[in-house]
Amino acid sequence: MAKGNKILVSSISELHKKQKQAKKSKSGGFESLGLSSNVFRGVKRKGYKVPTPIQRKTMPIILSGSDVVAMARTGSGKTAAFLVPMLEKLHQHVPQAGVRALILSPTRDLAIQTLKFTKELGRFTDLRVSLLVGGDSMESQFEELAQNPDVIIATPGRLMHHLAEVDDMSLRSVEYVVFDEADCLFSMGFAEQLHKILTQLSENRQTLLFSATLPSALAEFAKAGLRDPQLVRLDLETKISPDLKLAFFTLRVEEKYAVLLYLIKELISSDQQTLIFVSTKYHVEFLNVLFREEGIEPSICYGDMDQDARKIHISKFRARKTVLLIVTDVAARGIDIPLLDNVVNFDFPPKPKLFVHRVGRAARAGRTGTAFSLVTYEDMPFLLDLHLFLSKPIRAAPTEEEVLQDMDGVMSEINQAVANGETVYGRIPQTVIDLHSDRVREIIDSSSDLTAYADTLFKGFSPVFKDKTKTIKGVYSKSKRLTP
Repeated sequence: MAKGNKILVSSISELHKKQKQAKKSKSGGFESLGLSSNVFRGVKRKGYKVPTPIQRKTMPIILSGSDVVAMARTGSGKTAAFLVPMLEKLHQHVPQAGVRALILSPTRDLAIQTLKFTKELGRFTDLRVSLLVGGDSMESQFEELAQNPDVIIATPGRLMHHLAEVDDMSLRSVEYVVFDEADCLFSMGFAEQLHKILTQLSENRQTLLFSATLPSALAEFAKAGLRDPQLVRLDLETKISPDLKLAFFTLRVEEKYAVLLYLIKELISSDQQTLIFVSTKYHVEFLNVLFREEGIEPSICYGDMDQDARKIHISKFRARKTVLLIVTDVAARGIDIPLLDNVVNFDFPPKPKLFVHRVGRAARAGRTGTAFSLVTYEDMPFLLDLHLFLSKPIRAAPTEEEVLQDMDGVMSEINQAVANGETVYGRIPQTVIDLHSDRVREIIDSSSDLTAYADTLFKGFSPVFKDKTKTIKGVYSKSKRLTP
């Protein structure tokens, strides 16, 4: 009888175990991926509980061995989507196997961020990782490569430099390749280097391409470098988070600094963190001095900024020692930015998807946020193109006279429009702009640094204006084709 009871208890225990496993596999959590214990422990320690949509869709495909082209916006969890399967596939350090995984990043900052994630997720494995980026000594990188790393995280330029310098360095042993932020790799002029790197890889590799967009040149590259890739698209960014408020202010070009000063000093709370996008590094430096002269310390970041200075600025922003971060688009791609309260488009983006990538950094993870955009006369075609892309109605805000005549009625109308999903654009009262314009002039006149920057600023912006002019023509021609 006792023996029968033992068998019964054992059967019930086994049944409970199977039910628990079945429940886990249906839960949609990381448990359902069947990860090894060391990798799963790393995922749990990192604090990940449920995969993001891009992780949930790509990880099973990657673990199955297929090539993948994955498209999702910044901040969607793309990095973990390729790191977790990589750790699972490599499993443990193999001293004589050579480099088995290669991750290519467009910027030094993004590569460093990826290295940090790799170490955190792989903390319970003995896999070795080397970082090959510009700004670090070649000698120290030679020493790292001599330790037989399993994974190399690199920028294309520095990797090509090593391949040229080290006679016995080979990528033939690489079985797992990732092109991270691939559209940025192409837009930064790395196309030729990427094609050369492809020729040095084994044909039996698994190749993954992660990107925010898929321009035609990148699509051709994917055709040449990937074998029957599975396409995962979560870049349908005609949708903006319902928790994100959009504010568009029309103004003259010469009023932009005054309006920005008004936004930062009067409209945005001093304890909120704000990301400001500008076109060039000259704008970054100009605004940096302007805010400092006004007693506001911002953090800044642009493409060819000194690496130590960049680290200091980003660290201050992440630690909330500063609440403003002024960046260019290229620099922003490589920064691990915390949850934001606001995004300001000081220079309006010429493409709708770029607008969505920028503002998508706010109103994440159930938080609310606001995107403020300064719109000049030259930007109006881009504003129209954006709202055609978003399929959102747009209406003009009431004039100052209308507000004075019927404040309650006007506010009720605006609130109803916003509730209906419409976007309202308008102009800040001229009296407010004039007041802050006077202040900006005072600051510039009293600062030799700002006076010196003024000429450089115009020269630096000229190529950007030419590019915008080309884009405007494209938008207008598109509008003509849409006209019945």
